Amino acid sequence: MKKKWKVSMAAAICMTLLAAGCSGNGEDAGKTTDPGGAESQPNMNAAGFPIVMDQIKLTFMAGQAPTTNPDWNNVRLFNEYEQMTNIDIEWQMVPAAGLKEKFNLVMASRDYPDAFHTARLTASDLTKHGQEGSFIKLDDLIDKHAPNFKKLLDANPALRKGITMPDGHIYSFPTYYDPNFTYLLVSSPLWLNKTWLDKLGMAPPDTTDKFYQYLQAVKTTDLNGNGKNDEIPYAGIKPDNLINHLKGAWGLTNRGRLHAYVDIDPQSDKLRFVPTDPKYKEMLEYIHKLYKEGLINQDIFTVQNNEFYAKGSEGIYGSSIITSMETLMKLTNYIGAPALEGPHGDRVFSFIGSSLASPGAFVITDKNKHPAETVRWIDYFYGDEGNLKFFMGWKDDTYEEQPDGSVQYSQKMVNSPDGKTLEQIVAQSLTWPGGSYPGIVKEKTFKAALPSMIAATETVKPYLPEEVWPAFIYTLEENDQMTQLHNDIDIYVKETQAKFITGSMSFAEWDKYVEQFMKMGLDEYMNIYNAAYERYKKG
Repeated sequence: MKKKWKVSMAAAICMTLLAAGCSGNGEDAGKTTDPGGAESQPNMNAAGFPIVMDQIKLTFMAGQAPTTNPDWNNVRLFNEYEQMTNIDIEWQMVPAAGLKEKFNLVMASRDYPDAFHTARLTASDLTKHGQEGSFIKLDDLIDKHAPNFKKLLDANPALRKGITMPDGHIYSFPTYYDPNFTYLLVSSPLWLNKTWLDKLGMAPPDTTDKFYQYLQAVKTTDLNGNGKNDEIPYAGIKPDNLINHLKGAWGLTNRGRLHAYVDIDPQSDKLRFVPTDPKYKEMLEYIHKLYKEGLINQDIFTVQNNEFYAKGSEGIYGSSIITSMETLMKLTNYIGAPALEGPHGDRVFSFIGSSLASPGAFVITDKNKHPAETVRWIDYFYGDEGNLKFFMGWKDDTYEEQPDGSVQYSQKMVNSPDGKTLEQIVAQSLTWPGGSYPGIVKEKTFKAALPSMIAATETVKPYLPEEVWPAFIYTLEENDQMTQLHNDIDIYVKETQAKFITGSMSFAEWDKYVEQFMKMGLDEYMNIYNAAYERYKKG
């Protein structure tokens, strides 16, 4: 049996039912004559709470991250929301690691729930199950019953384009990051050892030449004063982050990191395949020079996470590209570098993600007998009030409002007497830890980021791309072709990157390397990419 939190139904109704009125009998509250509106769902109020007058029950399947609450049937947030809405959700929790397998199984057997929440569904999933009718079309339902989400779509055309499938319909509610909250979009800054910069009398490098000079200085100077040559100028786990970070210094990947291999050629204004561009070759030559001169940890291709973090906690890294030196290594003397300018004057911070973090966070299935009510249920979390409740909880309990209007978690949340982390405490009553939830993430209400992390991402803000693409959406036929082509190309790119960087493959073989892509079907790959791009442009 669910644990019921004591919230007065009458108080909840009268507190928020401004749009529908709060009369003594409520007989006419929320009536609408719109097609598909409350008149066709006579139990549903058009606005405010409760959503329905007589309780309804729905079944949601949810992806359960290791850091979230294990059972949302007994979490305060949704139990109180049940009291507000009069909608009882039976939560079926599935560990995130097995969610895809479980999803495929229930879809194949047609034994699926009324909705999938925190679903991590891809555009391919949405296209397939939307076109076959298992996921319902949401276009009209959003227009009529989701004022918060509709407002978001109208204000952000790229969001609407990003969740509109090739058949022209919307089947999902996404995870969406506020475009102004740069921290969420920048995966990992380039961190510099501020203590060592000061000892060297150097400003944070802002060009690739100055970055090289800084790395040389770290290698040749006993900056930690232990008499050993153990300082590591740049340290990373695999070279991917360094490659993706440096691309912008050569003007590459200029539409964001979700499109690592394709961007816009500024000369032709057409799609460009990045791994065969002459500037990409120059960038790899630069990284090869760093590796050859010992300015990059020589075990970058093999070092494991735990070993990398343990060594880094000794304070011997001059620079690195990870989420946070403070949270992962407990080091507070690192600052974020600005975007680096390359040899041709290019200066774009292209290692940035799309505001559309996940297109398929919430879908409603054809098993659902109350789709309008379900849309009203989820829409709350795309508005200011629901966003505040979802991330912060309850005023003067889990959070406090500051004189300037900002909000902060209360002391009982941030100072655990038994050493629990913030996310562990939050997960006792809220469900956002672990991510992939349907909703919008804003700086005001998302408090998991440290000030140093936000400051580092603000440093690169002036150099963000003019446009950041979400993942493109392919038709079912295109997706089957693209999956195979991309897998083959991705493997080849990664293998040759490693060979060029270490020197086991000479840059004299560049032409041969480029020719191989043509043999792998690059023309077909780019044709499919271009078709998806044209659809994206047209919305």
